[in-house]
Formats: sequence, C-alpha cells, structure tokens
Amino acid sequence: MDLDVFVTAHRAEWDRLDALLSRRRRLNGAEADELVALYQRTATHLSLIQSSAPDPQLTGRLSQLVARARSAVTGTRRASWRDVTSFLGNGFPAAIYRTRHWWVPTALLSTLVAALIGWWIATHPEVQSAIAAPEELRRLTRPGGDYETYYSSHPAASFAAQVWTNNAQAAAMCLVLGAFLCFPVIWILFLNMLNLGVGIGLMSSAGRLDTFLGLVLPHGLLELTAVFVAAGTGLRLGWTLIDPGPRTRRTALAEEGRAALGMAIGLALILFISGAIEGFVTPSGLPTWARITIGVVAELAFLLYVYVVGGRAVRAGERGDVAEPEQSASVPIAA
Repeated sequence: MDLDVFVTAHRAEWDRLDALLSRRRRLNGAEADELVALYQRTATHLSLIQSSAPDPQLTGRLSQLVARARSAVTGTRRASWRDVTSFLGNGFPAAIYRTRHWWVPTALLSTLVAALIGWWIATHPEVQSAIAAPEELRRLTRPGGDYETYYSSHPAASFAAQVWTNNAQAAAMCLVLGAFLCFPVIWILFLNMLNLGVGIGLMSSAGRLDTFLGLVLPHGLLELTAVFVAAGTGLRLGWTLIDPGPRTRRTALAEEGRAALGMAIGLALILFISGAIEGFVTPSGLPTWARITIGVVAELAFLLYVYVVGGRAVRAGERGDVAEPEQSASVPIAA
C-alpha cells in the first residue's frame, strides 16, 4: 500500500467524519446516516493501515476518530442492577464453567504438590532445621503458638479486610500475568503451595496436623478454589497467545481477556466471603467440626453455583464475555 496515496484519497472522508462528530447541534436524518457510513469506512481504513502500512501518528488519529464515532453511533450506556444480576447469574459462573478444564487440573496438581512438600518436610528433620531453628519451630507449632494465634492476632474485621485484599491481589495477578506465557502464574501458584506445604509439614512433624487442618479448612477450601480458578484462567489466557485456535491472536486475546477481567471482579466477591470466614469463623470458639462444616458448605455452594448455574448459562450460549453490542467491531482486514 502507498500510504501517501491512500491518505490523499480518504482524507476528505476523515475530515468530514470529524466535522460531524464536532457539531454541537443534533444531526438530522441524512447526517446521521452519513455518520454511520463514514464510521464504518473509517474503521475499515484503520484496519487496512494497521495490517499493511502501520504509521503510529495516522493510526493514533484514526483510532481516536473511530472511538468517537463508535460512541456517537452506539450511544453511551450506564450500568444498572440488571447488569449486576446478569453478571452474577450468567456471565461470571459461565466464565468459570468454561475454564473448568484448566482450573480443575490446576487445583488437583497444586494440592498434590502441597501434600508432597508437606510430606517431605515432615519426614526429613534436616529440612525442618533448614527452615528455622528448633526454638523457632517450637514457637510456631506448639499449642497456642504462632500458627494458631495468627488468625486472632488482629480484630476480626480488619483481619478479614486484610486477607481479602491480599488474596484478591494474588488472584488478579494470576489473571493478568497469564498473558506473559503462563510463567508468572506458575510461580505465584508454587509460592502459595509452598507456604501451605511448609505449614502442613511442620505441624505434622509436631503431631498437630489435625489442629492445622482445623484452622485452614474453614476458609481455605473456598479461598484456594478461587486462587485455582484465577490461576487456571491465567494459564488459559497465556495459552491463547500460543494457540489462539481459529480466531486471530488479537481477537482471541481480547475475548479471553474481557472474560478474565470479569472473573477478577467476581472472584473478588468470592474471596470476600472466604476472608469473612477467615476473620470471623476460623478464630471463633466454635468446635472444629462446626468450623469445618461452614467451610465445606461454602465450598459446595460455590461448586453448585458454577456447575449448575454456570453450566446452564453456557448451554444457553453464554460465554462470559461482554454483551455483543459492547464488543469491538470486527472489520475486514487485508489478507
């Protein structure tokens, strides 16, 4: 493509579109039709320039012009409670359900890794001594030690808020960093499993594994599931860059990225629930069986939500992406 010739041939159309968008008065019918036609043509011009003769300055101008025109054509839209209901009742569970082939194996493999780390530490005293001095290990694992008092070291409300913030950040990092070919996600997941495995190993070596599980399971079931969902989705997003399938890499990444962004919001709500359990239930005076029962009920409710509500939404055609009118327009590109 001769860029100078192309610009000369279509500059008048772009200037006319800019003039229509800049008018303060309401457009009449003919002008509105012209605006739509110019918007469609300019979007095609932008795609052709991006694929054949990318020029940063021209691409920037046309991108801004197309964005303004799209806003004028489609109109502005405010979020409503109907959007929230649709997201929680369809989009969010559908997105999790669609990625189950990624996060379920991630959960199983990660749990196995944590168990193996715990077994290795518990059965090898030399590994325990490399982690900390004997006196410090006793301080961690003894009755009333650091592992037990950790959950009641701060007021319940502030502790729950701190836990929720930390876990939400970890989940968001897994979702966002998945675009970097999966490696950061694997590292974040390994660090989480390492921390869990160390706790299992040290408390098991002290003969107090039941106490440790009684403290971790009430909130940990739901919390770890949310982390596994985030990690699995991040891995799927990274794999999309490697193998986008029949879609173009840019389209595939945009679709999966929008779904992942929505999942970050939804998982923040799930982690808020697990944080509340960790702040108010885990350190409570309830018997161990009651605390674990609360955690199991929360976990089962989440799984039913995903597999029943999400499965039904997927079968109805929901993909967890934004509504079609809000997606970027697909325009022809040069071969």
